[in-house]
Amino acid sequence: MTTQAAPSFDLTGQLACVTGASAGIGQALATGLARAGASVVGVARRVNALDAWKDENLKAGLSIGTFQADLSNPGDVEDIAQAITAEFGAPSILVNAAGMNPRRPADSITPDEWQATLDLNLSTPFFLARAFVAGMRSKGWGRIINIASLQSARAFANGVAYGASKGGLAQVTRAMAEAWSSDGINCNAIAPGFFPTQLTSSVFADEASVARMAAQTCIGRNGALDDLVGPAVFLASPASDYVTGQVLFVDGGYTAK
Repeated sequence: MTTQAAPSFDLTGQLACVTGASAGIGQALATGLARAGASVVGVARRVNALDAWKDENLKAGLSIGTFQADLSNPGDVEDIAQAITAEFGAPSILVNAAGMNPRRPADSITPDEWQATLDLNLSTPFFLARAFVAGMRSKGWGRIINIASLQSARAFANGVAYGASKGGLAQVTRAMAEAWSSDGINCNAIAPGFFPTQLTSSVFADEASVARMAAQTCIGRNGALDDLVGPAVFLASPASDYVTGQVLFVDGGYTAK
């Protein structure tokens, strides 16, 4: 009987670029990928937060670098990608976690707020991924992980712009997979449920809302950031070689009810 090798979740030798790494989901995933063996470049606007995160993880023996950049203008991301590659090398893993949520009612959101949300949450992930594709293609292997949302599939109050951007991100993930997976570049998305982050701080400040959200899940609790790390490592690793174009809801069963 032929003995098959166990699936590999080891990221040793891979270079991962993670946006939004100064806090929240981006930072948790950046740290998790580094713990799985990757060298990680964290990208964000807030250099002090990036430096504090880097220093903490360097002391823990992880391979961490940082790059300060404002990703809000999709027209700038090609230059940013080139600068990252020049300093660190070509990433084989990209996690698009940077995002914004203006939380404005549909009747009052402005065109500028709408456009800014779509730029950062939808356009920048695509153009940043495209800028890194050539390097992944030259290796014959790559992983792109977008951070989608419950609002990729559900409508929530005061979420019209955010929902539009995250619904679009689910579809662009599938389109990326169609375009690039034949080159060995798998493209997937993680759609978190309710997790405590800076973007959700106003929601988690209301104990009644926290309880309602937890009750809506099948598991009976809201998410902790560590709950996202395993799925991200899976999607970034050789273990997911035959998984592409998918949106994985990590929501405790919220969307199952």
